[in-house]
Amino acid sequence: MALLDIKDVTVGYETGAVAEHITFQVNPGDYLCIVGENGSGKTTLMKTLLRLQKPLAGTVEYGDGLKPNEIGYLPQQTEVQRDFPASVREIVISGCQARLGRRAFYAREERQLAAEMMERMGIEALADRCYRELSGGQQQRVLLGRALCAAQKVLLLDEPAAGLDPKATAELYRLIKQLNRDGVTIMMVSHDITAALQDASHILHVGSSVFFGTKSEYRNSRIGKLFLESKGGEA
Repeated sequence: MALLDIKDVTVGYETGAVAEHITFQVNPGDYLCIVGENGSGKTTLMKTLLRLQKPLAGTVEYGDGLKPNEIGYLPQQTEVQRDFPASVREIVISGCQARLGRRAFYAREERQLAAEMMERMGIEALADRCYRELSGGQQQRVLLGRALCAAQKVLLLDEPAAGLDPKATAELYRLIKQLNRDGVTIMMVSHDITAALQDASHILHVGSSVFFGTKSEYRNSRIGKLFLESKGGEA
């Protein structure tokens, strides 16, 4: 059963639609990359999937027991967020906040989960370091650990490699691919079409035209060929 079933969705704001007639499914274990020109509605779509805003039309259905608050989200970072004065441990465990209920403090279970996620991300040695002292790649690993504390079934990633140097970008993509191999379903907005076609199982292209299918189907589609040519990617 599909985790997400999106049918003829239009996303946007009170001022009007940003992207229309979007239809796709996400199944357990998928690695979906969402691509398109700047301003085509990729981030707006993610916010709609998280129920941070309502679709202007169409339906978003959650299946296989998935709830919107069980989707881990890694948004684009701002400069203010990069300078956040907290320890790595504090940021990672903050992903457990939804589990607290009326409790004021984290329990041993949450502290253990945070420790496991830091180990999984390879940042356990940085636990007591201040977040703002870390490199961009290390910060993204911290935020991935936080997102996994919030939800370990599905991750939504919005341009996770933005601002990273080529080495840190490659390491981050390898980590995301490994998470997918370990059973985490990935939905990722990316401007890096070459990386998208290397790792993704499916591509969703949004904009004036919409495409959804496997990466092989995308390569062979008219919209895919045009977009790859415009970005200098492989055909």
